[in-house]
Amino acid sequence: MNYPIPDSPQEIFALQQQPVDEELVAAVIAGVVKLVRSQGQSLEELTAQVLADDLVLNRQQRRWLSTLLAQAWESFP
Repeated sequence: MNYPIPDSPQEIFALQQQPVDEELVAAVIAGVVKLVRSQGQSLEELTAQVLADDLVLNRQQRRWLSTLLAQAWESFP
């Protein structure tokens, strides 16, 4: 992977300056999972946040993203 897994919200935010590709998306998802776990949140809490209505993603996109996050959650120890 060309991008290290981010360790902080600042590192995740800084990645938005990079061109978007599959590896960047994977690094951000891994960083979010790592950050949420370090804060003691559960997968259920993260999923609820992702599935909440927002102006960025539609319902189908939010469900797709929640599935990706769940898969990433299970992939990391």
